[in-house]
Amino acid sequence: MKSRGHRIVRYADDTLILCGSKPAAENALAVATGYLEGELKLIVNRSKTHLTHSRDGIAFLGVVIGPRYTRIQAKKLQRLKARLKVQTRRNTGANLAEVIRQLNPVLRGFLTYFRIANCARPMKGLMSWLRRRLRAIQLKQWKRPSRLHRRLRQLDYRGVFSAIGMQSWRNAQSPLASYAMPNRWLHDELGLFDLSSQRVGLCFPVI
Repeated sequence: MKSRGHRIVRYADDTLILCGSKPAAENALAVATGYLEGELKLIVNRSKTHLTHSRDGIAFLGVVIGPRYTRIQAKKLQRLKARLKVQTRRNTGANLAEVIRQLNPVLRGFLTYFRIANCARPMKGLMSWLRRRLRAIQLKQWKRPSRLHRRLRQLDYRGVFSAIGMQSWRNAQSPLASYAMPNRWLHDELGLFDLSSQRVGLCFPVI
């Protein structure tokens, strides 16, 4: 196949065969299936094996590869959010620093795997959502608006502050919550790993 100009990408038992035309791809699929099932006695997964054009996006190893982009599959982002949701429940008994300490390996691992994708926008949105969840945890642990107000005065905010519901998801995005717990406090002081500040869309040379 390589002698015919086809490009082959393989990771464990997942394989892409990149061809220059549809007839060439159909022939490569028939040859590969015949060899794998006939010579090697393996079973080709018919539900996953198919022909597609790069302009339609090629799903491979958690990403979708297009002619000029690589994006993360939506189901992978949903799975990450579901995991983070469990780790950032408002009834957690851990303080915010401990919650962040447990989150960071998950965030770093996700980025390490998917940083080749063009994912700056979803990473920005994900971090905004995650910071809101962390603020919701802290508001609930403060219990009373007076503790939120004390925090604001410690940060030199002046004036009369309104009382807000400390267990409200909506209020976790309020200006008072953002003033009391700014992004730099979560990242610089508590050490939250910031997916949106990392370089993504990396392309590596083929060797």
